[in-house]
Amino acid sequence: MQELSLLVQKRHTSKAFDPSRIISPEQIAELKTLLQFAPSSTNSQPWHFVLASTAEGKATIAKATEQFAFNTPKILNASHVVVLCTKTQMDEEHLRKVLAQEKADGRFASDEAMQNQHNGRSFFVNMHRYELKDAQHWMEKQVYLALGTLLLGAAALEIDACPIEGFDATALNKELGLREKGLCASVVVALGYRSGDDFNAALPKSRLPQAEIFTEL
Repeated sequence: MQELSLLVQKRHTSKAFDPSRIISPEQIAELKTLLQFAPSSTNSQPWHFVLASTAEGKATIAKATEQFAFNTPKILNASHVVVLCTKTQMDEEHLRKVLAQEKADGRFASDEAMQNQHNGRSFFVNMHRYELKDAQHWMEKQVYLALGTLLLGAAALEIDACPIEGFDATALNKELGLREKGLCASVVVALGYRSGDDFNAALPKSRLPQAEIFTEL
């Protein structure tokens, strides 16, 4: 547990990447597994991930930073870039797909257990869809759980990362054809290795003290 606390103190948001350093295929496979197995409410998994490793792919994503030029080199110089996307609706087709995968993975001892899982998940989905009317916001919360998993996992692999919200989501949705797929871009993450120009690497970490942020009962 001590090692984990040191890890979060050591990691930082990289502001500049070394374009000559590339993440190995083995480590990319690990990062993909981290995203695949990220937690989500009721195991709803309302996400899709676009992974760019080529210069062309990264340039396509960088087009959405025209009004946020300070983020453009982060995307272009990173080894890999991930666009974390949120589904635009939690439809029955997706719910059934998740349920079928759970069944295939052996999570249900009986048909009754499977139906109970579907009923329970549908209850929460419909609550956010019809009563709370915040389904899109709720789904995006799940995507940010995946973001946290990715950032901490990258740090454990000694890979630098920069989460980016400074981009034109409308432009990126269009460039990647996301709307037609029932998706929208929520956050972009540049992954790679810091360069000597990464000023943030030399700065001390700064967070509010625990006495300020914790209430213990």
